[in-house]
Parts: sequence; structure tokens; C-alpha cells
Amino acid sequence: MEGVIVTGFVFGTLFGIFYLFITARHKERLSLIDKGADASIFYSSKKRTAPIWKILILNISLLLMGVGVGIFLAGVLHYNFNVDAEVAYPGTIFTLAGIGLFLGFNLSKKLE
Repeated sequence: MEGVIVTGFVFGTLFGIFYLFITARHKERLSLIDKGADASIFYSSKKRTAPIWKILILNISLLLMGVGVGIFLAGVLHYNFNVDAEVAYPGTIFTLAGIGLFLGFNLSKKLE
């Protein structure tokens, strides 16, 4: 029964945030239109140079490479240096996955 309550609370919170965002944006736009503002202010004039799919593929590939290298390095640490498996695997996987995401972030900034 607690799972149903928690799930309902989470979805209710997400719906509330989404509803407030949409209604606030709508009210703001209506007030700008009432004041005579041009509709072009609602759209960004800056075009992206790199498509979003390239950035997504770059970040996912670097994340997966970081996880793969993390698993390999954890195996080396566990079998060759007698590091506990409970420490070696999560530690190296999360560390190298984070490094991969950080590299992806920096490389995607260079794409734009």
C-alpha cells in the first residue's frame, strides 16, 4: 500500500511542476502580447551548430566506454592486486563512467 502512495505522490509532484511551468509560461506570454511585444521574442535566434543526436551519441558512447574500461580495470585490480570485489567494481565503474561523461560534456561544448 505504501508503494501506491509513494508512486501517486511522485506523479502528482511531477504533474504539479509541469502544470505550473506551462501555466506560468502561458501567462507571461499573454502579458507580453497584451503589452504589444513582438512574437519573435519567444523563439531563439541562435541556431545550434551541432545536432542534438551527435551530442547524445557522443555522450552515450563515452559513458559506455568508461563503464567497459571500468569493468576491465576492476577485474585487473581484483585478480592481480587482491582488491576486494565489492570495492573494486563499483568504484572503478562509477569513477570511469563519470570521467567519460565529463569528457563528453567538454567535447560537446567544442562541437557547438
